[in-house]
Amino acid sequence: MPLPVPLASLRLPVIAAPMFIVSGPDLVLAQCRAGIVGSFPALNARPAAQLDEWLHRLNEELPGDGSRPFAVNLIVHKTNDRLDADLAACAKWKVPIVITSLGAREDVNAAVRGWGGIVLHDVIDNAYARKAVEKGADGLIAVAAGAGGHAGRQSPFALMQEIRGWFTGPVALSGAIACGRSILAAQAMGADFAYMGSPWIATHEANAVPEYKQAIVAGHAGDIVYSNLFTGVHGNYLRASILAAGLDPDNLPESDPSRMNFASGGNTAAKAWKDIWGAGQGIGAVTAVESVAQRVAALAREYDEARRELAGRAGLSFS
Repeated sequence: MPLPVPLASLRLPVIAAPMFIVSGPDLVLAQCRAGIVGSFPALNARPAAQLDEWLHRLNEELPGDGSRPFAVNLIVHKTNDRLDADLAACAKWKVPIVITSLGAREDVNAAVRGWGGIVLHDVIDNAYARKAVEKGADGLIAVAAGAGGHAGRQSPFALMQEIRGWFTGPVALSGAIACGRSILAAQAMGADFAYMGSPWIATHEANAVPEYKQAIVAGHAGDIVYSNLFTGVHGNYLRASILAAGLDPDNLPESDPSRMNFASGGNTAAKAWKDIWGAGQGIGAVTAVESVAQRVAALAREYDEARRELAGRAGLSFS
């Protein structure tokens, strides 16, 4: 299975994770221009007709040769009543990469391949990975422990080991990846791409309130709380935002799984993504709010330094 984008066309082997509210066309354009794959959730375009406008803009402002591809995230769970309309918009503009979440749909996968796109599916364990591939996903996004938003519980070492035991297609790895060294580590574990979200929140181009950006800068791994209260699906959130909502982050009740509610913001008065801020455990690496271009440049320096350091330790030479 070919990669969704040639690594040689990227500055770094990174796919920026789509984040509710935060990711929009300004952020995606900056990510793609800086040399990584940008992405956004289709549900961020509100009303639904705005998705067509966003895709039009991205197709006009990015090169037409495929050297700066982007991705759109589709929630394929049965509760998403926008799926058909959003899929039609993606088909119209021939979106090169579609990221599917919360379910695997053979019809969606076939539709994307029909216009020449590729599907990467979010999975949190090996069983879900097998189901996704059986239903026609072209590649996988392994969402390991420590990732922002809807994260899994498994170590990235265990998850990648099991997936690479049978799957040879494209894989992106998510889970507290926030520096260049971690990008290299993801590749060492068998991933083709690092899948990063939280560092992009603290950028000028992100659609996040200043307080959210500063919370990312001030936060560390110990400030992340794992709960399913807000959407019915377990995810990682910033402790400070939970406290600000008048809740006790150390004594959050469990949500009834049947109350899955991600598209409209959540199951509590304090809405997920808007009031309760998602973030991954890697935020300790983020020390300032800066532009996407600056962040990518810093990641590239760290990545190159890590490669040289590893080569020196092992007496190896990387081409």
